[in-house]
Amino acid sequence: MAAKLKKGDKVVVLAGKDKGKQGEISSVMPSKGKAIVEGVNIAIRHTRQSQNSQGGRVPQAMPIDLSNLALLDSNGKATRVGFRMEDDKKVRFAKTTGDVI
Repeated sequence: MAAKLKKGDKVVVLAGKDKGKQGEISSVMPSKGKAIVEGVNIAIRHTRQSQNSQGGRVPQAMPIDLSNLALLDSNGKATRVGFRMEDDKKVRFAKTTGDVI
C-alpha cells in the first residue's frame, strides 16, 4: 500500500493525550504502522552518565500510531489523503482542498 504519510509532513494528532498538537514527522515505521512526530508523545528516558554524555533525564519523542495522525492542508486543517494520476505519475492530494501535496 502506498504511504499516505511521509517523513517531513506536517500533521495533527487526532486522539490520545496529545490530541490537537501539531508537528512534523521525523521518521516513519511502515512495518509497525507508527511514526515519530517532533514534540508529540514525549517520554522521559533516564540515561546513565558516560564518557560521551552527561546522563540524567532526557525527553524523547516516542512512536505514535499512524491512525491517530492526520495531514495538515494549506488552510491548517486536518485532511485525509488521496491518490490520483497526473501526467502518468501517481501523486498525493488533500481531500479537503484537492491540492497536490
